[in-house]
Amino acid sequence: MPFQPNNKIIIITAPSGAGKTSITRFLLREFPQLSFSVSAATRSARTNEKNGVDYYFLSTDDFTRKIQHNEFVEWEMVYEGKYYGTLRSELERIWNNHQVPVLDIDVKGAIHVQQQYPDTTLSIFVEPPSVEELKRRLSSRGTETEESLQARVNKASYEISFKHHFRKIILNDQLDKACRAAKEAVQEFLKAEGIRHKA
Repeated sequence: MPFQPNNKIIIITAPSGAGKTSITRFLLREFPQLSFSVSAATRSARTNEKNGVDYYFLSTDDFTRKIQHNEFVEWEMVYEGKYYGTLRSELERIWNNHQVPVLDIDVKGAIHVQQQYPDTTLSIFVEPPSVEELKRRLSSRGTETEESLQARVNKASYEISFKHHFRKIILNDQLDKACRAAKEAVQEFLKAEGIRHKA
């Protein structure tokens, strides 16, 4: 399906641990006309993950073939041999259903998508109260080694430097307040011309 001028996209982006997934889930509950855009990944599915629900799990060969055929809106090799990306076919699936895709993706990918659809994208950058607080949140998950924690914190500082590339910056010092701010931004965006609400 060719791109229509009213095919809108919502992007939620943030450094790891800033709360973008919680805000994304909140928005999906609040707005039935939104649909979660499932990313593709070359990593193996975890025990409770389902193909096509959590991710599209692809082999590295499949993924690189799709890159060559320009099937991704954005993709990235996050670390050696591990690819993640957003398939064009996933956006089209959601648009065909008269819904708006919500992309929960990293900062670099978010910039790429926004560049391709500059007039029809609402991009929200979720900012942590501070890098120290982000470190505390990541640390409390208990899933990081000291080394991986430091790597995530360094990456977060770098990503925060790009926050002004996005339409809306929401400070997540209190989750309910951040969710309300995101809800208002989305309401305004959906009201703008051209959105067909799902019956």
